[in-house]
Amino acid sequence: MSAKPYGLIATFDNTPDVYHAAEKVRDAGYKNWDCITPFPIHGLDRAMGVKRSKVPPFSLAGGLLGFTTGMLLIFWTSAVDYRLIVGGKPYFSPLYAFPVSYELTILFTAFATIGGMFFLNGLPMHYHPVLKSDKILSGMDDKFHIVIESSDPKFNLANTKALLEQAGGKDIEELEA
Repeated sequence: MSAKPYGLIATFDNTPDVYHAAEKVRDAGYKNWDCITPFPIHGLDRAMGVKRSKVPPFSLAGGLLGFTTGMLLIFWTSAVDYRLIVGGKPYFSPLYAFPVSYELTILFTAFATIGGMFFLNGLPMHYHPVLKSDKILSGMDDKFHIVIESSDPKFNLANTKALLEQAGGKDIEELEA
């Protein structure tokens, strides 16, 4: 290839092979890489060194915003904008505002969670260079793959290929950018 490749993709035949290869890639210090598997593999995230998701703070912020919005909405409409005493009830009581606040908490949390996931994952991404490889189809059926991106600071074409070969990777090829 004349241009700089997107990275390398290696094929593995079974779950234990890709699991142990992921541990070797993680231990080698690579950061920009991923495993492509036809089904979830228990413990693969830990083998890859994947950290906890950063989405929960978005969810918490959305929930707090939703609850606050609900309380302020009922306060504004009851105690400020349309002051009406009905049956001796106070202008505002959190007890009466709770159902609206509860529903807005759930709604805003859902929107914030989805928005946070889109933001952190760089979505929408309508195309990914790995999709140029014919191997991606077998990664959705019966094979396992590890993709190491050339944007990784430790990426060196020869060394990375040697690491994947040592880890048991077969049919190692460069991915077009």
